[in-house]
Amino acid sequence: MAALAALTVPALPAQAAPKNPIKALNAVIALGHGVRFTGSVTWTDGTDERGARDLQGVFQFGKKDVAAFDITLKDGDRQQRVIGIGKTGYYSGDLIAGLLPEGKTWYKEKNRGMPDSWSQFINPAEPKTLARLLKNGTTKDGAVSGSITVKELKAVSAWVSAARIGNEHDGMKISYTLTVSPAGLVSRVRSTYALTEDGTTYTSTVDSRYTGWGSKVSVKAPAPSTVTTKFR
Repeated sequence: MAALAALTVPALPAQAAPKNPIKALNAVIALGHGVRFTGSVTWTDGTDERGARDLQGVFQFGKKDVAAFDITLKDGDRQQRVIGIGKTGYYSGDLIAGLLPEGKTWYKEKNRGMPDSWSQFINPAEPKTLARLLKNGTTKDGAVSGSITVKELKAVSAWVSAARIGNEHDGMKISYTLTVSPAGLVSRVRSTYALTEDGTTYTSTVDSRYTGWGSKVSVKAPAPSTVTTKFR
């Protein structure tokens, strides 16, 4: 009977160990490749909650890290687009459109960080940032949850440090949850922070999804004829 059981009962497959997120990220970093993302932003003052903005874009890798990005931010009928390449940022649409000289649609400056505080502070495409998030957080059931200050992010994230956020916000804590796929890649980031202005505390939450890790992407600068470094 024991021999028969051994022949008829299949062996259970070994459970694959979860992949290391840092190794998984480094494995997809290559010139001309990147990751696409979408997101939504909501805020509340404790009594009212509103959808503030939708995000859509792409991060493009260099040899070892994020080298460029292209992000579109939509708030109802208002839309802004920001392109960052190297240490240069290009801005178009929304309020800035009315400040540009006739015939120009893009404003150029030395800044390639996150567009503003209603963007996603957490950039899981940056290896140093991801390493710090994993260190600060607790991993359970395929998710990593924790908190990190703006000062800590500035130290590891070009996405945040290049945004020229004032030092008065260094102590602000950002709570986050990363959802990690079986392949070890981040598929979702949910982050929340609170900011008090004029006695009212506003809480902002950004929920981002990431797809196509390692796929071919192309971020290009706007045509020079459409770019200016001056306002009208």
